[in-house]
Amino acid sequence: MTTQKTALILGATGGVGGATGRALVQRGWHVRALSRQTVTGTDLEWVRGDALDAKTVRRAGVGVDAVVHAVNPPGYRDWARLALPMLDNSIAAARAAGARLALPGTIYNYDPAARLVDEVAPQQPTTRKGAIRKEMEQRIESACGPEMRGLIVRAGDFFGPQAGNNWLSQGMISPGKPVASIVYPGARGVGHGWAYLPDVGKTFARLLDRDADLPAFARFHMRGHWDADGTAIVGAIRRAANPAAKQTAFPWLVLPLLAPFNTTMREMIEMKGFWRQPLELDNRALVALLGAEPHTPLDTAMRETLAGLGCIPAQ
Repeated sequence: MTTQKTALILGATGGVGGATGRALVQRGWHVRALSRQTVTGTDLEWVRGDALDAKTVRRAGVGVDAVVHAVNPPGYRDWARLALPMLDNSIAAARAAGARLALPGTIYNYDPAARLVDEVAPQQPTTRKGAIRKEMEQRIESACGPEMRGLIVRAGDFFGPQAGNNWLSQGMISPGKPVASIVYPGARGVGHGWAYLPDVGKTFARLLDRDADLPAFARFHMRGHWDADGTAIVGAIRRAANPAAKQTAFPWLVLPLLAPFNTTMREMIEMKGFWRQPLELDNRALVALLGAEPHTPLDTAMRETLAGLGCIPAQ
């Protein structure tokens, strides 16, 4: 008789957390989700609580096999003050349960001039948020041992049916409105990496299913959708929503004027370097383990994304 595995997800109402929860349920896991909101009518067991409340997180993690730390301060507000304490609570819960702690990683740990990076490439962040991301990963690695295991999956900029802290829904199009124009942040001809959220969720689920095959601290990169010159993502939006949509340049010069009044704009300024230089993630280690990276065709992924954001009718 096989015992059903249980995962605790922090941030299950968000993009990566929600996608990972759905993927785990599809693979037969029981998923417990911690949320400050009351949520009903899903396949997840919802527990009311705050990721900043250490006792609540630890209670929610009793008996779990995995803790997925996919929670972020909304709109990047108080990122420097809140990100590390929230992670420490998840680490404590994972250690108490003897579970594997999974964290969605980003490219911000790296210098944007690094070009192609694998999992062991030096992390040399050039931004404040990148330095915090590096510290988060280091804390997980340091905590790994007999009481806890760790898993980092790094990916490019997220996009998917759920709006959240991502460039597509916050900077390029307007959720809930038809796509009349596309604001593209990148420089002409510069490559950029994207990760479709359901693919990210499936990757986490497949790796967590292979817990016994992973080292105590495991890191993997997703290649996702690599847009070699910045035209692929814009073309997919046009094909899904409006072939006549105009492409306009992102107003980088205006952001410093808005930054004092808007936290999201202030954080976006830091990311400019990743739109001016092509940093690509090497996924060979992931493919070697799984055989293939979960990968939804770009046009399909974009149609589902825009439908979920209310920009085109659901199909």
